[in-house]
Amino acid sequence: MTHSLTLTRPDDWHLHLRDGAMLTGIAPETARDFGRAIIMPNLVPPVVTAAQALAYKARIMAALPEGSKFQPLMTLYLTEKTDPDDLAAAHASGLVTAAKLYPAGATTNSASGVQNFVKVQPVLERMAAIGMPMCVHGEVTDADVDIFDREAVFIDRVLDPLRRRVPDLKVVMEHITTAEGAAYAKSDPGKLAATITTHHLMINRNHILSGGLRPHYYCLPVAKRETHRLALLKAATSGNPSYFLGTDSAPHTDDAKESACGCAGIFSATNTMSCLAEVFERAGALDKLEGFTSLFGPKFYGLAPNADHITLTKGAEVEFPSYISTGAGPVTVFNPGIDLHWKVTD
Repeated sequence: MTHSLTLTRPDDWHLHLRDGAMLTGIAPETARDFGRAIIMPNLVPPVVTAAQALAYKARIMAALPEGSKFQPLMTLYLTEKTDPDDLAAAHASGLVTAAKLYPAGATTNSASGVQNFVKVQPVLERMAAIGMPMCVHGEVTDADVDIFDREAVFIDRVLDPLRRRVPDLKVVMEHITTAEGAAYAKSDPGKLAATITTHHLMINRNHILSGGLRPHYYCLPVAKRETHRLALLKAATSGNPSYFLGTDSAPHTDDAKESACGCAGIFSATNTMSCLAEVFERAGALDKLEGFTSLFGPKFYGLAPNADHITLTKGAEVEFPSYISTGAGPVTVFNPGIDLHWKVTD
């Protein structure tokens, strides 16, 4: 029986750090276990220029614990007015790793996102030419499309046609939630990949709705049926490099979650590695955990894996704080609903 597991230090390829007092409170939770993370740009106002990305990176670095080696990988928020030259210069300098496309209104702070995808084609063509990946929140926002169908419809109506128009563009389908997403993500290796969150490997829509409305399980894209969770689990544990970890850890204060119109987002930075070790062990796939968390993401982004390692140890049930105190207010930590026995010990 395995009681200790040493992995190349993992990276998080989809992370929300917010800003201000929230950033200061939650940044150390990711920096503890992860070497790097793709930082989401959906602040208010969003990070749309190189100058804004540089300033935001400085704020992140100031929020890290003393001596931390964590590296934030910055992104720009794509709009219909994005300057291709500014974007290309930011990428060439090493400041910005990728750009994020939000369909307008799809999720938290996405009001400035894209409504007309034709208008961003010149920017996408420039990104394809310079090898800059596009991260995409893959949901349509049409009122006539059921919220549980929005990811599958986005692939058919938006993403596949977009990729046919700009075939050399590298695309990361972020936080996939469906069997359709998992199938499409592996259809063009090297040009297309997907991140999978910790929570979507562990919860389905019953966790949100069964026995009462449970706002701390509400996220976007919303968790789907159990059949889709199992498809994601099969993908994550397959050893296929088209899938890698992006937690989409997204902090909101408890009062913002527990309200008449609660915010979408699950905060999992604190216990993600314990959760994943438990999930992969139960699936008989502990040998696939390092690829998913530490190797496949860097490979897609053209980066070397982290040089150092972490060790997880299995023992008695691990307890985590129920919430993280921040200057903005308490942030509830993801409750996986099962006992965890793996803990990062080194």
